[in-house]
Amino acid sequence: MTTTSSGMHASTQNLVAVALIGLAACDYTADREMPFTLRGVAGPHGPMLQPQGRSVRYTAIAALGLGRQPEHVQREVLGGADAAAMARSCLALATASTDAGAHALALWAAAEVAGVTDDALAARLLDAVRRPSLPTVDCAWAVVAGLAMPAGSTASSLAQEGVARLMAQQGSKGTFPHVLPPSGGLRGHVGSFADQIYPIHAFVRFAARTGDRAALAAAEVTARQVVDLQGPAGQWWWHYDARTGDVVERYPTYSVHQHGMAPMVLSELAAAGGTDHREAVQRGFDWLGTHPECVEPVIAPDLGVVWRKVGRREPFKAARAAGAIVSRARPGTHVPFVDHIWPAGRVDYECRPYELGWLLYASGSAEQEGSRA
Repeated sequence: MTTTSSGMHASTQNLVAVALIGLAACDYTADREMPFTLRGVAGPHGPMLQPQGRSVRYTAIAALGLGRQPEHVQREVLGGADAAAMARSCLALATASTDAGAHALALWAAAEVAGVTDDALAARLLDAVRRPSLPTVDCAWAVVAGLAMPAGSTASSLAQEGVARLMAQQGSKGTFPHVLPPSGGLRGHVGSFADQIYPIHAFVRFAARTGDRAALAAAEVTARQVVDLQGPAGQWWWHYDARTGDVVERYPTYSVHQHGMAPMVLSELAAAGGTDHREAVQRGFDWLGTHPECVEPVIAPDLGVVWRKVGRREPFKAARAAGAIVSRARPGTHVPFVDHIWPAGRVDYECRPYELGWLLYASGSAEQEGSRA
C-alpha cells in the first residue's frame, strides 16, 4: 500500500489476520475450488458463515493473495496445501472452463505463485483476446497473465495485443466501458470501477516490464480520473460513463475496492514511477471504519470477513438502471433526488474469497513497496 503511516500499516495488518481467518473458513481442499461466497447467516450460537457455490476465478485470486504469505501460514489456512499447489490446480480447473477471465487468472496465479504455465490454455486465452468482443476486465487480466508467464511468443502476444486493445478503447478521460468495444443498448457506455482499476494495473505492469511510457501515461489518465471523482468519505464509486468520465451511479460502495483493488493498483502505479495517490488510498481505506452510510460495522473480525458492500435501499438495481438510461440520453446528467428516493445504507452480509485474496495481495504490495523505499 502506498501509505507509510503507522496507523494505516496497523489497520492493514489487522485486516490481514481477518482475511486469513476467512479463507480458512472456506474449507479448501485440493480437488475443488474455493466457494463463490461466504454468506453471513444466523446460527444456533450467533452469526456464522455459510459457504456457497464454487469459483475458479476466486480460487486463483485467493492463491495470488496467499502466495504473499509465509508458507507455514499458507498451509495453516489451506489445511496442509500451499499456495503453489493451489495455483497449479487452477490450471486444470480453468481448462475445463470456457471463461476467459478464469483462464487469465489461472495462468497469472500459476506463473506468479508456482512458476508454471499451460501453453494450451494460454493459446485459448490469446484467441479470446482476439475475439471481436471481450470484457474489459478479462483483457486486462490477460495482459498481466502474459507478463507473469515465462517469456515466449504467446506470452508476448497476450501482453502486447491486450495493451493495444485497451488503449484503443480508452475514453478521452481515461475511462473504459464494460466490454471492448462498447456494446449497444442503454448500458453500453457504462463501465464499473473494476473496468477502470484493472486496466490501470495492466498498463502499469506493462510499463514496468517494457519501459513503455505510453502505457504508463494511459494508467495515469485513468487513475487521475477515478481519484478526482473519489467520494468525500473515500468511497471509490461504482459506475462511470466511458465517454465522458462522469460517475453514472455511486453505489454500492464495495469493501474490496477500498482495502484491496485500489491500494494494490495505485501502489504499483507509484512504484513504477507514476503519481503517488497515497492520500486517496488512505481515505479509501479509512472508509471501512468511518463509513457515513450506515451504523453497522463492515468488518467482522471473529468471522474473518469484511462484508461485501454498502448499497442503496432500492428495488433490484433500480438506481443503476435509471442512471444508465439518463446518462445515455444526456451525458453528465444524474437522476434527481436519487439519494432521497433510494438512500444508501444497506449492508450486504456476504464476503467472497477473491475479496480476501486481493486484501492479502494488496498488503504484499505495501510491504514490497516499503522494502524498495
